[in-house]
Amino acid sequence: MRGYTLQYRDGHAELTLRDDLPRPAPGPGQLLVRVRAAGLNRGELLAGHGPQGGSPKPLGAEAAGEVVEVGVGVPGWKVGDRAMGRCNGGFADFALISEAEALHVPEALDWTEAGAIPLTFLVVYDMLVVQGRLKAGETLLVAGGSSGVGVAALSAAKAMGARVIATSGSAAKLARLTTLGLDLGLETRAPDFAAAVREATEGRGADLAIDTVGGSVFAECVRSLGFQGRLAMVGYVDGVLRAELDLEALHARRLHLFGVSNKLRTPQQRAEPVPGFRADWLPLFADGRLRPVVDRVFRFEELAQAKASMEQAEHLGKIVLAGSAD
Repeated sequence: MRGYTLQYRDGHAELTLRDDLPRPAPGPGQLLVRVRAAGLNRGELLAGHGPQGGSPKPLGAEAAGEVVEVGVGVPGWKVGDRAMGRCNGGFADFALISEAEALHVPEALDWTEAGAIPLTFLVVYDMLVVQGRLKAGETLLVAGGSSGVGVAALSAAKAMGARVIATSGSAAKLARLTTLGLDLGLETRAPDFAAAVREATEGRGADLAIDTVGGSVFAECVRSLGFQGRLAMVGYVDGVLRAELDLEALHARRLHLFGVSNKLRTPQQRAEPVPGFRADWLPLFADGRLRPVVDRVFRFEELAQAKASMEQAEHLGKIVLAGSAD
């Protein structure tokens, strides 16, 4: 079986395509899928997020494909079903998906779209619904709106009936986001957008803010929040891990600040939001109200090029690796 492994040496990611990997066998509660598409995610390729030294690890945190084997104790699944889900080793011919995280692929979605959904949209579901408590009519602010998470959050929030404001350093990307329903785009990479957010919300501020950038805009996101506002800390691509916190604003406005990460969660904890996602958002994908935005698709053999494209940050939405040929 072919598959990619990842190892970090001296702060650099080393990708290796191997053709001698054993085909995995599903254990109890697992599905084995032939991978047709897998989304590329920045976090798994950032130094400090991946395996440091030691043995190379399988690469790919989400995948979509046909079920070829069903483990013991997996009701509701059969060989030939279309499945998508978070996994370990999605950049391979075959991958295992836990039944607790497996999702049936709606007929309306092709493989490329399905491969772009599981990890990103479950993260977005966590930040918008589980922890963010976003409601129709509220205002969402996305700092770094053209990232994969940012675009998914925009699409999902609009499907939920929310208003969305987003920042980006690219006017061209903001123009594209407008076609996806963005209500207001702020062209900036600097922490200077709070006043514009308050003006756009008639002084109230955002109900929920998502910081996909990091510490360089964290304080400005806090300044952008209204009474009982919520702030989701998603990532720190700027590498800034410390930021000012306005305790007076936190106290007086009764703010709720939370992190969105699976790093320390157990498999059972990671799977907790999946039933809600199935019930709330899979119908939106099925009827077309919600769709992933795929920027580029690379062939299985082109992972190095896909990684380079992601590092250049020219994409809007997801980069997807097509499954290897039969």
